[in-house]
Amino acid sequence: MVIPSYWARESRVGWMQGDTIYDHPIPLDNEGTLLRAIQSVGVFEDKDFQLVIIAIPTSKDIEIQVEKKVADIIKSAYTDAGVEVLLFGPSHLKQIHELLINEGKKEYIDLLQLNGYSNIRNLCMFIPHVLGSEVAVLIDDDEVFEDRKFISKTREFIGTDITGSNIDAVAGYYLQPDGDYHVKKPYHPWMKYWDQFDNMNKAFDQIIGTEPRLKETPFVFGGNMVIHRRLFTVIPFDPEVPRGEDIDFLMNAKMFGYHFYLDNQLSIKHLPPQKTHHTWKQLREDIYRFIYERLKIESQEDVEGMVKVYPEDFDPYPGCFLKNDLNEKIRRSSELLSEEYLAQGDVEGSEEALRNIIL
Repeated sequence: MVIPSYWARESRVGWMQGDTIYDHPIPLDNEGTLLRAIQSVGVFEDKDFQLVIIAIPTSKDIEIQVEKKVADIIKSAYTDAGVEVLLFGPSHLKQIHELLINEGKKEYIDLLQLNGYSNIRNLCMFIPHVLGSEVAVLIDDDEVFEDRKFISKTREFIGTDITGSNIDAVAGYYLQPDGDYHVKKPYHPWMKYWDQFDNMNKAFDQIIGTEPRLKETPFVFGGNMVIHRRLFTVIPFDPEVPRGEDIDFLMNAKMFGYHFYLDNQLSIKHLPPQKTHHTWKQLREDIYRFIYERLKIESQEDVEGMVKVYPEDFDPYPGCFLKNDLNEKIRRSSELLSEEYLAQGDVEGSEEALRNIIL
């Protein structure tokens, strides 16, 4: 099991130009959510696994502080967890880079980085590979385990064969703080055309809310994924994807003939801190990812051993953002968001929302 943990400069300093942007990195002077996540591992009945925490700084000049911070948290949570907890941080990555250089494989260094969501997810698979694990379980540090049988459920299907198809990837899902799996966001007029949450909930009802327990899924959650080494040793997360790397990984896997299933009994409580980025910026990041993924689908060629995928394969979500009307969705939603900012007297926000149209 691998849990990445993101850390930023102290609150009094805040974000600085050049710092990597993540949804909610924890300031070094805060306690964050990692301790809670590690302690919750103690509820498991099955503790026959290793837990690795990846310490991720938003900037190179706080690497030492971040690694020490995470090491201290691991030390204080170790007893409650009741499992072996290992730390992987910038100093360990540096050793791996030095090893690659000594082995004459310097060209691979760029593939192993503590920077950006996709690179972090790739380390979440690289570390289990190095440790000789058959299965990698990817979790996030803003989650809490409540199901005592969670680990036994991760073992139940992965690596087995069902109706002639190997199960090399199983997704779980998130429970919101109220215990429900639906995404609950306040409605704003611009969401009429950027109908992300409605389609997400529609997809959740179809895949999570129905039988059978295990079924192929068009979406996955990066913080609740079970991946067999048959998959994680051959298919990486795409480093060019700024966010939404989890669903992009599913897309990549399907292109190479792998099947991704969701287990509607494999849940974890998701308790994220409040996002601090502007709405126009969050929308912009989603626009980037969907344009990139649509282009990936459109640029497919007939290649032996690969499977062509289509937007409809990912309906209702994210398929609804991978079709020909994406540009229209971007234009209409950005215009309405711009008007919303103007009504609030935020001229800069209004202009940034309009810039989303001409990316």
